[in-house]
Amino acid sequence: MIGRVASSFAELPDDLGLSGVDDPRWWPGDGDQADGPLRWPGYGDQLSRAEASTGERESVVCGVAEIGGVTTVVVAFEFGFLGGSLGTRTGARIEQAFTHARELRLPVVSLVATGGSRMQEGTLALTQLPRIARQITLTREAGLPHVAVLRDPTTGGGWATLGAGADVVLGLRGAQVGFAGSRVRPPGYSVTQQFAAGLVDQLILAEELRGRLERWLRLLTTSADGPAPVPSALGQGTLPKTGWDAVVRARTLGRPRAKAYLAAYFDWHEPINGDRSGGVDPGVLCGFGHRDGETIAYAAQCGTATRPAGFRTAARLVRLADRLGIPVLTLVDTPGAANDAGAEKAGVGAAIADLFTAIAAARVPVTTLVIGEGGSGGALAFAAPDRMWVTPDSYFAVISPELATAILKRDPGQARQTADQLRLRPQDLVELGVAQGIAQLDQTTDQATAR
Repeated sequence: MIGRVASSFAELPDDLGLSGVDDPRWWPGDGDQADGPLRWPGYGDQLSRAEASTGERESVVCGVAEIGGVTTVVVAFEFGFLGGSLGTRTGARIEQAFTHARELRLPVVSLVATGGSRMQEGTLALTQLPRIARQITLTREAGLPHVAVLRDPTTGGGWATLGAGADVVLGLRGAQVGFAGSRVRPPGYSVTQQFAAGLVDQLILAEELRGRLERWLRLLTTSADGPAPVPSALGQGTLPKTGWDAVVRARTLGRPRAKAYLAAYFDWHEPINGDRSGGVDPGVLCGFGHRDGETIAYAAQCGTATRPAGFRTAARLVRLADRLGIPVLTLVDTPGAANDAGAEKAGVGAAIADLFTAIAAARVPVTTLVIGEGGSGGALAFAAPDRMWVTPDSYFAVISPELATAILKRDPGQARQTADQLRLRPQDLVELGVAQGIAQLDQTTDQATAR
């Protein structure tokens, strides 16, 4: 029962028929098939003992449950059944569960705890992985969210499909998570290390699981009606007189940054973490937020030079929001893209191109507010070309005045003059048609207007 495999879900109903799905190719019983497709000696007895000890007929139990008011298909592994291993019947059950989710237009939650593919079924067990991957892909194409919970352990094909392939990945603290299990490559890789590498979105305690799932399912199944409203400005209300004044304001350490804007804008929000390619940029915040009963996705720069992982994480966020029909808000605040040797080696140019492409291809509306420095292409990659607003203490420029001065072979003392010539002030950007308007300080409205 689902309640047995995950104590945090003790109040969920028993499976509603989905767990009765079996692979038609074989079923342990009398005759030559008793020991499975490979006729593995003693396999039938192992299955019988596993069933007797767990009360389950397979290593995965599937059902439909209400989680925080959201009807959800749940795929839950029973690790006590042969180590939660993936066999042919496991693949059949998972396939049917995802099919059922698409038929009913329901999100999927996978509670993963597995040692990998089942040795006693050989390559037939291994071939369940592309079978599962196809179901994940079809469900993704259907615009339905998939949240995975990594329990202890999550290894092998379970990690490489249901775990790492989910839209949002939650990891229980202390869990062993990795493609190779501890018996293959001791010691096993931890969920904390996977989080640090940007492969897990959040680390949580078991007692937090239900509440966190309720929030995530609510966010991922509720979109906003129309584009994200433009946030109110939180900094200064007066406009800068000169270009250099605008630059100095945007670089002031005490002005409001992304965290302050997100806190003021959302009732509550949940972050995602990492680019799914081994990188995390702490200078970029991405996730989904709840605002006035609706969900809005966000990708926000925090005032630092944006690294390749930051652009890739933002692109991941935009594509996920677009697939789920959720509008996006981006906050621009960076002196530019990181340009050190490490950033170049990590593909900063390709990462910027990836984000440009994600925003250009988005079918949902993307709204941008420049809240600080708008430094060159590193800032522009986060910006919506037709829905960008600016705050009074921001600027946007093709490059910083200092670097522009150097490129033009001017005396460094001419940086102030260059700033004026670049026409980077908020009011300049509106006049040039780059920005739609200037966000106001008025907290009673979220609509920005040009002035």
